[in-house]
Amino acid sequence: MPSNPPVTFENSDAEPGPLAGFRVLDLTTMISGPMATCVLGDQGADVIKIEAPGIGDLVRRLGVPRDGITATFATTNRNKRSLVLDLKEEADLAAFRKLVTTADVVVQNFRPGVVERMGIGCDALREIKPDLIFVSISGFGENGPFSGKRVYDPVIQALSGLATIQGDRGMGRPKMMRLVIPDKITAMTAAQAITAALLARVRTGKGQHVRLSMLDAMISLAWPEGYAGHTFIGSEKDVPRNALAQDLVFETKDGFMTAGAVSDSEWHGLTRALDHPEWLDDDRFKTAGGRVSYAKERLDQTADVLKSRTTKDWMERLDAEQVPCAPILPLSEVIRHPQIIASDLLFETEHPVAGKIRQPRAAAIFEDTPTTLARPAPTHGQHTEEILAEIGIIR
Repeated sequence: MPSNPPVTFENSDAEPGPLAGFRVLDLTTMISGPMATCVLGDQGADVIKIEAPGIGDLVRRLGVPRDGITATFATTNRNKRSLVLDLKEEADLAAFRKLVTTADVVVQNFRPGVVERMGIGCDALREIKPDLIFVSISGFGENGPFSGKRVYDPVIQALSGLATIQGDRGMGRPKMMRLVIPDKITAMTAAQAITAALLARVRTGKGQHVRLSMLDAMISLAWPEGYAGHTFIGSEKDVPRNALAQDLVFETKDGFMTAGAVSDSEWHGLTRALDHPEWLDDDRFKTAGGRVSYAKERLDQTADVLKSRTTKDWMERLDAEQVPCAPILPLSEVIRHPQIIASDLLFETEHPVAGKIRQPRAAAIFEDTPTTLARPAPTHGQHTEEILAEIGIIR
């Protein structure tokens, strides 16, 4: 059980998080930017979400809302305050610039060139706040034939090779992930980069421009095993799909599970658990390399055996042999699994508009500076007057 479970916003006695005292101005929308700044907010930063009049962040409307708050927006925009500014209007633009003088970080994910045309690019803002960390998140970067294209997660899945890696082994058809993986890995990369830039500023006293594209983040994530056939120069090849990643979904008598054996000891344990010790005498499977080369044959015979018993039976037998395994569960069972409960991962709290909600705590557990849920995801413009008053603007 974590030593420091998250503190909900009903509790005002929380110790300050590791990023307490830093202010982040969040000009981003959708997932990559908001999720990155949510990580910073969970860790104690004062995150101000700056939204346009009208709809604001489109994610407020994507999905089935409860009283105007969607589940995705609630999870990726907690621990933020919402400020509505029309940056096309001179008065609001002046207010934003004044707010920048109080900030440590500005994060934006407009298409390349947009913030410069608006007069709020990195160079312009660092004239008024020289040590500012300015973060630009884009789809493809600032150069190249795709740099000006509109982008959503599936576009990055396509160009990064993720859809190819996920492709159906039998049909050879590329396949999209059903989660927005590129957006989220970009968010995690951005959060880490921002923290590193703040640490560098502590050492040097200087701000800097941090640039990050979704395409770069996704290819970097996929590279170690996904691009294994293109790492050694001079012997490049497209590795067959069945060697890129093994499909370890097995049907049992009453459901589905996964199990895998990489080391020799795990392979020996698997053969014992499945009551097939003769597999150890098969020359194809005597080494880890052989088990990869003949993965289809090995997995096919494993799948045939696993159909004969229930998931619970196999879990007990495989656990006894220390073979990595887990049940594949409906999401309604995942959130109630004993391991999830023991980890104190999920918590429930009352959103003032949407009512009772369930969310995961921040994944990292800090011993002395715990993460908190200081405030729920805001309504559109909820803190406008409060924030403007902090910089001496009364409306």
